[in-house]
Amino acid sequence: MNKQLVTLSLGLMSLGLVAQKSELKSAEKAIKKQDFKTAITILNSAQETVMNSGQDKYTSKFYFLKGQALAATKNYVEAASSFKSLSVIANNKYSAQAKPILSQMIQDVSGKAVDLYNNKKDYKSAADNFYLTYLLSPKDTSFAYNAAISATQAKEYDTAIKYYKELRKVGYTGVETQYLATSTLTGEVENLGSKQQRDLMVRSKKYIKPENKSTESKNALIVKNIALLLKEQGKTDEAIEALVEARKANPKDLNLLLNEADMYIKLKQMDKFGALMKEAIDLDPTNPTLYYNLGVVNFNEGMVDEAKGYYKKAIELKPDYGDAYMNLAVVVLNKDKAIVEQMNKNLDNFKKYDALALEQKEVYKEALPFLEKADAIKRNSDTVKTLMNLYEVLEMEAKATEFRTLYKSMK
Repeated sequence: MNKQLVTLSLGLMSLGLVAQKSELKSAEKAIKKQDFKTAITILNSAQETVMNSGQDKYTSKFYFLKGQALAATKNYVEAASSFKSLSVIANNKYSAQAKPILSQMIQDVSGKAVDLYNNKKDYKSAADNFYLTYLLSPKDTSFAYNAAISATQAKEYDTAIKYYKELRKVGYTGVETQYLATSTLTGEVENLGSKQQRDLMVRSKKYIKPENKSTESKNALIVKNIALLLKEQGKTDEAIEALVEARKANPKDLNLLLNEADMYIKLKQMDKFGALMKEAIDLDPTNPTLYYNLGVVNFNEGMVDEAKGYYKKAIELKPDYGDAYMNLAVVVLNKDKAIVEQMNKNLDNFKKYDALALEQKEVYKEALPFLEKADAIKRNSDTVKTLMNLYEVLEMEAKATEFRTLYKSMK
């Protein structure tokens, strides 16, 4: 009895192999006739038998044929899944045949994604197609980045966060090598796209001084974007947590620190912003913007002398820092509020009023050089108007007239 059972099971196995071989051949014929729907129906019915066979030659052919048929019907998601299953089967003869099909799929989907984003402004569909391109070609992680940007544009915030987290998981940095050279015609440095193209142009003598340059990592930007999206959803604590966790892994990354600091500005938690600015200065002590920001924080907290010191340090590091000069003037002119209040209370006390008026003029004289410097560096209606008012109070008639005329022309 046992022998009969074994013989029977072996017979069934042989019949199964014959059946699956026949079904695969039928599917292959249907594909050659471009009857892809029939091919898919045949393959779906044969799938269980093929998978249970345990024979790679049949399994690999199954995945190739199914991927080929699905690609032809534009079902790229399932086609990609079939080709991915094919790729893990060692030494199969179909992977090479699948490559051109996969390449065409990638070209079709990525082209569609770009068109949806740039021309149709259909950001949601663009995100889906960019991410599908990434699934088709996982090494091209920039497509997942484009998908995240598109999803953000479509206000699909959960999807965008998912894509950004995927990028962090796979270690995407977005760092690219730029192949630069200087044009002999314009004298400008240009990115010539590839090393081969750059070297060719240098040999033609149209370009000189070839150099390679790496772009900045997008890691901090990705974390910032995750945080901003979380904040947009009202998940402020999660947003800050994302930045804090990223900084633990990269404690010397100034961009991450500044992004966390920026979050506290948006939350109007200036004490925490100020603390992070001090940390930032420890990391980058010659950065004038950091001192400027500390000046803003301290002034808003009522610490006027400290603010003044930070603005002066910013100017020391960057002598043409127009905004720092302007804010220095604002710090000085802040004294004017209390003086004006006292002047209004002493309208009948001429002696006291005149003394206060002299005191006010001294404040204006102190602020004047800072304002003039700010105006010289970056003129705008605010600097002109403020200077006009100061010249009038200081009885500098020629200057007052000049700036009054100038201010009227700017309206």
